[in-house]
Amino acid sequence: VQLQASGGGLVPPGGSLRLSCAASGSIYSINDMAWYHQAPGKQRELVAAITSAGATNYADSVKGRFTISRDNAKDTGYLQMNNLKPEDTAVYYCNARIRAYYSDFGGSPYWGQGTQVTVSS
Repeated sequence: VQLQASGGGLVPPGGSLRLSCAASGSIYSINDMAWYHQAPGKQRELVAAITSAGATNYADSVKGRFTISRDNAKDTGYLQMNNLKPEDTAVYYCNARIRAYYSDFGGSPYWGQGTQVTVSS
């Protein structure tokens, strides 16, 4: 199983980006999906998470600006980031708990490779 993150880039303050996280390989289903970010010299932090039923959770710093979503048919998750601020600059990682087969009820955690988001004028 692999997670491929994409969509990062350089944007000015106030700009928008949409990150994607595509899962591939032996997948029965995907439980929770999440996005984390890690700025230089800081710990990795949770940005947003979404359950298989669609319930969402956000860090206070991104509420009202970021939206997490998923397309279960495509085994893909998304993070729409609007009104970006310089403090959003970080490497963004996707994370998912994936069931490889039916009886793998708990699933296993997987990480994508990270995509750089830079917010600067």
